[in-house]
Amino acid sequence: MNKPLRHIAIFCGLLVLALLIRDNWIQYVRAGELSSHERNKRVTIERYANVRGNIIVDGKPITGSVDSKDPYYKYKRTYVDGPMWAPVTGYASQAFDANQLEKLHDGILTGNDDRLFFDRTLSMFTGEKKKGGDVITTLSGAAQKAAFEKLGDKKGAVAAIEPSTGKILALASTPSYDPSSFAGYHDKDAKAWQALEKDKDKPKLNRALREIYPPGSTFKVLTAAAALEYGKVTDINAPTDTPEPYILPHTRTPMVNHAPGCENATLNRALEVSCNSVFAKLGDEVGRDNMVKMAEKFGFNNAEIDTPVRASMSVYDRDMDRPQNALSSIGQYNTATTPLQMAMVAAAIANDGKLMKPYMVEELRSPDLDVLEKHEPEEMSRPMSPETAQLVQQMMENVVEKGTGGKARIDGVKVGGKTGTAQHGELNKARPYAWFISYAKTDSGSPVAVAVVVEDSDATRDDISGGGLAGPIARDVMKAVLDSKK
Repeated sequence: MNKPLRHIAIFCGLLVLALLIRDNWIQYVRAGELSSHERNKRVTIERYANVRGNIIVDGKPITGSVDSKDPYYKYKRTYVDGPMWAPVTGYASQAFDANQLEKLHDGILTGNDDRLFFDRTLSMFTGEKKKGGDVITTLSGAAQKAAFEKLGDKKGAVAAIEPSTGKILALASTPSYDPSSFAGYHDKDAKAWQALEKDKDKPKLNRALREIYPPGSTFKVLTAAAALEYGKVTDINAPTDTPEPYILPHTRTPMVNHAPGCENATLNRALEVSCNSVFAKLGDEVGRDNMVKMAEKFGFNNAEIDTPVRASMSVYDRDMDRPQNALSSIGQYNTATTPLQMAMVAAAIANDGKLMKPYMVEELRSPDLDVLEKHEPEEMSRPMSPETAQLVQQMMENVVEKGTGGKARIDGVKVGGKTGTAQHGELNKARPYAWFISYAKTDSGSPVAVAVVVEDSDATRDDISGGGLAGPIARDVMKAVLDSKK
């Protein structure tokens, strides 16, 4: 063979070798990645080739599947009370993928999870159609309905937790959307999706988990707990030696109170009428580092609170100066939190200082009802001693009995609460957020803790208050849980 032909033969051999290596790399090394790639249409076609399993609340499905009469995607996802449950289910769309529980447990719902291999194999021999498994939630239908209906046309969110276990009982967010409106892949689905994407009110945003707000005065219960835990207050009914006006440290700025009688007020009285000066002073005395420690025990600055849907991180700044820490101690400056996080604060107080990790999936079940996975309650932290928690309970119950939280009262039930009206925007000129956090307590313990934020409403700025707007919503959610247990 002459030299030119030999070079050509070698070059062609190298090309064949490269092709073989590339082919084996794709077929074996990248097979798993490519088979599940979002742009692989076969994945989507397979997802909707069979009846999808359901998401279950109170033993009943809140999702479904219908024959779409489509040559590619045989079944389309449907939802019962879609807008009410959207913050829990998320969506499963033939055109726009999936999110939240629909995405996180897609393998179970489609029947493609490795744990369902035996079911798939058995169906090959029996001739039965492949089915998806079910996701059993911890949610309470009564609590969710109360939260969603009471929010109404207000922009806001509700999170409710069972303090003793961490079970999430309600996650409501308004305005909301109907996941059924874009579950297919035709023009009308695309138009519905695009309309939601352009909506300035962000109806697809899960405000209960994924939006953060200044907590305002609801944060004062955490500051009260820190003052007790770190020995800055030993008697909740003793004067706190707080001047009027109280000047923020290293500044000439007075802390403005919106209630009378805050000079030298007791801690109990200060929480009852929400004295800014008392809690700013106590936050400064506890100190930034200890305030950070307390906030982090409650879950602040934790980027991985999974329910299993991941919640946005609530923030208490680790690098503030003294006046900034004093402002943060009343829920201002750059302190920011989710409704879920503030429900966790109320739940830990109601549970005598023990914070349970929040979760909303109880079980994963196979199509033949075998339990594939069961969630067990898990302790997350102990932010305070039982003695401190019980003192904070006394003060929160006093807020409802005598103070700003009166609209959350429930006859025959002990209710603890704290109102908050959070200023925000440039020079605090934006409409304030109305907050309320609370718990209900019976002889057998506390079955529910709630956080409500109303981001916007028809009320005038001067009429916006946590007690007036958010308190009645929290009351109705707590009452729904209590009534469901009778």
